[in-house]
This record gives sequence, C-alpha cells and structure tokens, in this order.
Amino acid sequence: MKKLKFIVSGGGTGGHIYPAIAIANELKSRFPDAEFLFVGAKDKMEMQKVPQAGYKIEGLWIAGLQRRLTIDNSLFPLKLLSSLLKSRTIIRNFKPDVVIGTGGFASGPLLQVATIAKIPTVIQEQNSYPGITNKLLSKKANKICVAYENLERFFPKEKIVLTGNPVREDLLNIDAKKDEAIAHFNLDANKKTLLVLGGSLGARRINQLIEKEIYNIVSKEIQVIWQCGKFYINEYKHFSDGKNVQVLDFIDRMDLVYAAADFVISRAGASSVSELCLVGKPTIFIPSPNVAEDHQTKNAKAIVDKNGAILLKENELDENFETVFSELVTNQNLQLELSQNIKSLAKPNATKDIVEEIIKLIIK
Repeated sequence: MKKLKFIVSGGGTGGHIYPAIAIANELKSRFPDAEFLFVGAKDKMEMQKVPQAGYKIEGLWIAGLQRRLTIDNSLFPLKLLSSLLKSRTIIRNFKPDVVIGTGGFASGPLLQVATIAKIPTVIQEQNSYPGITNKLLSKKANKICVAYENLERFFPKEKIVLTGNPVREDLLNIDAKKDEAIAHFNLDANKKTLLVLGGSLGARRINQLIEKEIYNIVSKEIQVIWQCGKFYINEYKHFSDGKNVQVLDFIDRMDLVYAAADFVISRAGASSVSELCLVGKPTIFIPSPNVAEDHQTKNAKAIVDKNGAILLKENELDENFETVFSELVTNQNLQLELSQNIKSLAKPNATKDIVEEIIKLIIK
C-alpha cells in the first residue's frame, strides 16, 4: 500500500485544535509511515500547539468576519483570496489522500480547494449548532462526523455520521489517577476540589464571578483550581495562596486536573462538553453568549435537558449562583445524578469512529 498523506485543518481555539490533533494521532497509530500536514490561521494558537504535538503546520492569512465594521472586515476579501491561492499551492505540492477539517477559519478555504481538486474531504463538526463555514462546506464534503443528534436541518442527511467529539486518550481512565492528581497539584486530600475552566483563552465573566465568590467558596472547605486564561493571569494570579486557591493561565495535564476535581464550573465549548461527559463530574455550565449562533448555550442545553448538568446564563449569575452552587456542593444525591447522567452521554470511541470514516474514503 502506498504511503498515505493527510492534511488536517482546524484552529483558532483549543476546541478546534485538540480534536484535530487527536484525529491525527489516531491515524498515525494506524498508519505509522503516513505523512501529515496541518494548516491553520497565522497568529492563532495552533501555530504553537500543533508543532508542540509533533506535526508540521502551514499558516494562512485568514480571519473571520467581525459583526461590526472594522479594518479587518475590509481586508476579508483580500485575505480570502490569499488563503485560497495558498491552499491551492499547499494541496498541489503535498498531494493529500484526504483533507480533514475540524472547524476554524483556515479550514474553509482549504477544504473548498480540496473539493475542487476532487480530493475526499471530511468535516468534524463539534457543536450542536454548526458555524457558517461548515454549513457551506457540507454541500461538497464526503462525510460529516457530528457530536449531536438532529443536525439534518443543517447538513445533507446521507453524509452525517454520529461519532461524538474526539477527546484526549489520557482522559479515558482518570479514576485511577486521583492520588497522582492530588500530589501533582499539591492538594489537601481531605477537602473537595472545585475546578474552574474558562476555555483555552479564558472567560472574563467567569473570572469576575470567581473573584467575587472565591472567599465564600473557600469558606465551605473547598479548594479551587482556577484556570483564568492567558489574557487574565496578571489580573488574578494574586489570588493564588499556595494552599486553598491555585490560579493558572493554562493547564497542561487535563487528565490530572479532572481526576482531582469534585465539581466543575465551565464554559460550554464543544470539546469541554465532550470531555466533561467522559469524566463524569458534577458540572455547572456558564456558556459564552459571545459566540456565533449562541452555540455554547445549545451545547449545554443538550446535556442539561437530559439532567446531566446545571446551566447558568451569564445574566443569571449575580442572582442565582450562590444558591445553585450551595445546593450542588451539599446535595450528594444531586451530585450522583448529574455524574451518572452526563457520563451516559459520553462517546469514548469517537476518535476511532471518525478515523474509520476517513479510512473508508481511501480504501474502497
């Protein structure tokens, strides 16, 4: 069999990058001599994260349209043309067998050029409400791997495969890592631990909430690991006290932090939701209202509607957070119910199932 070549494109946030890396890793384990090339957006976090994972990456000069008039918007046609031309050069030189898009601005022009060149394409849609790029690409894509049911209203039904979202392999057995996690984060084994996740870039409103509530939380004999994001670390790092509160900009060992956690407060990005289903911790979702089509609220509602988590909107926090949080940390029956229900929604074989769909396009 000839050496296979894969192009993987996705980025902008960890929610697009980590699924892309997970898919590449699984393909690499099946085809160790295969060649991989990632394509991302210049100046976005994939340009660092992908090389750290051991893969080559090319950057396109591309960004999304803003919802208001900006200089970036006036440059959009030029950026799009530049990205289409560079994508054509990349595909002509690399000659991939399949192109895989996991979302983000760069995947648009790249998959568009791949379909024109008659190269099989696979879209991996993480959200319960797809973005405009994937809706447009879906008309020509060969397969669309999705994480939520009822996406036929956005995508051609015959192309959809319900696989779930790719998650890191190291999250599959976190229960066995509790002692290691407590040691790694220097935690008190006799106290409960709250994990606060604002997404890879941080979340201002969640940070403001924790700043306001931190002493109340700690007074309940709860220790806190607070991932505030790189944009906010200087503002909040003084809350780290080496004892009850740890403020971090980024967490490398997500397996250990999930193993340590007894409760989670999190944004509802698609990757975070999929990971939290897998690890099964009682969770309060605080969706970002600032994302396209309000898809984080829709992601969270898909879990909440099955009694798998608690949903608090940003505009409800001041009024309801303290009551909701107190009920969660004191009601063991509620904790158990949320844990069992969210775990029942997990799809631990998602990465393998997506790779199976990719292989079907190569090996006819």
